Amino acid sequence: MSWTWRYEAADGTPVSPREAPQGEAFPTRSDAESWVGENWRELLSAGVEQVTLLDGDREVYGPMSLREE
Repeated sequence: MSWTWRYEAADGTPVSPREAPQGEAFPTRSDAESWVGENWRELLSAGVEQVTLLDGDREVYGPMSLREE
């Protein structure tokens, strides 16, 4: 399967900001998690408030806020 992130607003509504890569697929969960760890600030600036990790169509975890606690 491929690992992807679903970008969401604070209320869980999916968002598709132009600045955020759409459909970026990663070969492993670790690759997906590393990528979001390196790019969360850019996603937040693009209007993404939280993300959900998907393995194919299956939700693995989330939503996970991109805001610092």
